[in-house]
Amino acid sequence: MSTTTPSPPGSLALLRRATRAPSLPSAAYDIARADLPVFPCAPTAKQPLTQRGFRDATTDLDQVASWWARRPDANIGLPTGAASGFDVVDVDLKGEDATGFPAWELARRAGLVSGWSMVVRTPSGGIHAYFEHAVGVEQRSWTSPRTHVDFRGDGGYVVVPPSWCVTVSGPRRYEVITVAHHPTSPVDAIALRAFLDPPRPVPTFPTAVTPGMGASPERLAAFVAGLPEGGRNAGLHWAACRMVEGGFGLASTLSALGDAAQHAGLGVPEIDRTIRSAFRTTTPLPDLGGGGRRPDPAPEVTQ
Repeated sequence: MSTTTPSPPGSLALLRRATRAPSLPSAAYDIARADLPVFPCAPTAKQPLTQRGFRDATTDLDQVASWWARRPDANIGLPTGAASGFDVVDVDLKGEDATGFPAWELARRAGLVSGWSMVVRTPSGGIHAYFEHAVGVEQRSWTSPRTHVDFRGDGGYVVVPPSWCVTVSGPRRYEVITVAHHPTSPVDAIALRAFLDPPRPVPTFPTAVTPGMGASPERLAAFVAGLPEGGRNAGLHWAACRMVEGGFGLASTLSALGDAAQHAGLGVPEIDRTIRSAFRTTTPLPDLGGGGRRPDPAPEVTQ
């Protein structure tokens, strides 16, 4: 990955000085004058005020002045990635049980985020770590809900100082807390995401065929894994009903069919709801071979 910085000279120093600007309009104007595109966001919030959001960001001083003349209390949005020359790692803090700092520390120890150029404290108490954007390397934005760390690159944006938001603790500003006194370099967003969220191994299932009455969990899982779009929910519900009829409990059914349903393309909440629905509508068969209730026929699904 290239380490060349495309951001305008002095732009980091400008962003730092912007925290001391007398007003949001003057800060927005100064940032745009440094050749960094900006756009207005909702006062005390992050939502864009323009129709196309960060895609409307501009360095046109007349346009910037016009935006903030209409909404002098608007926060300042900055597109990330190639548009500004900055990528940002966003470390969230939403309470003791929802903090990205442990993951950030692990990534720091692994040498994945050591090249930051500037760190901004966000109103919630998290941080935005700014990195140089590597010339000619597209790095798309992504989120990692499990670790509470997000990446803002191409196709993303951040709110910059001296913007502010209302938090549970009251109004808080975005504030630059430190700039680098070490060699800086771009962040490898792909490597960082793989470190934070290692890809799960893709489960393998035998060729799916419609299981018969009394089919094993393995055959039912194979059936679910091969379901096409448009028949996945109905097929999963049918397979879960067969497991209920076979006397399997909720935990066993979720374990047997959950990975297969994810392989077919269903999300975890949807899988959980569908399987629980089967337990509400179906009861175990008293005697599979002696006149007990026969399972419903398999749902028709089309490829």
